[in-house]
Amino acid sequence: MPVPRFIILASNSPRRRELLSLTGWDFSSSPANIDETPLAGEKPDRYVARLAREKALACRTKQSGLILAADTIVVDAGQLMGKPADAADAACMLKKLRGHTHQVMTAFALLDHALNHLEQGICITDVPMRRYSDDEIQAYIDTGDPLDKAGAYAIQHAGFHPVEKFQGCFSSVMGLPLCHIARLAARFDLPVSTDMVAGCEKTNRYTCPIHQQVAAGAEIG
Repeated sequence: MPVPRFIILASNSPRRRELLSLTGWDFSSSPANIDETPLAGEKPDRYVARLAREKALACRTKQSGLILAADTIVVDAGQLMGKPADAADAACMLKKLRGHTHQVMTAFALLDHALNHLEQGICITDVPMRRYSDDEIQAYIDTGDPLDKAGAYAIQHAGFHPVEKFQGCFSSVMGLPLCHIARLAARFDLPVSTDMVAGCEKTNRYTCPIHQQVAAGAEIG
């Protein structure tokens, strides 16, 4: 389908680029460098929303086009879990998450800086982790995959497959909730490919149970 405007993705994440390609939009990546230090007393949802907004604003002068920014955090019992400092830290995180449900929050912002028009949203997803063994944790850490991931895991990792009985937005946990963003983009008269949902399900090998509800306006993740 024809794409009316060019998109600037304020991220260099391979996962976000892969997901965004499913929208049919023409885009380029332009990572935003901002201070990601939480403010005193800042709640996780407000924190991640602020980062998405600040990333979008930081890209205003780079080139013309709509700017899409996103930020993803892992929250367990109200506590933020960032990227692990090292292998030992990754092991601690994975043991802490094992066998119970935590939340992943992905906030996103779409900015038309020519019109000074910014819209935001957030997808909060419950993520139930399976009871993987210590040996599985070590084997996963040995791959190097968890060391650049918030919470020390990737939901899509085929070897470790840390999540079970998941019923939420898979792409949000990967860093870009496509159906939520498509709904926001409609406010900018920016359509998405009619094949987006099918492409997302094929890419993630996951049949999404909530995409129709999201498209209808439900605030679910």
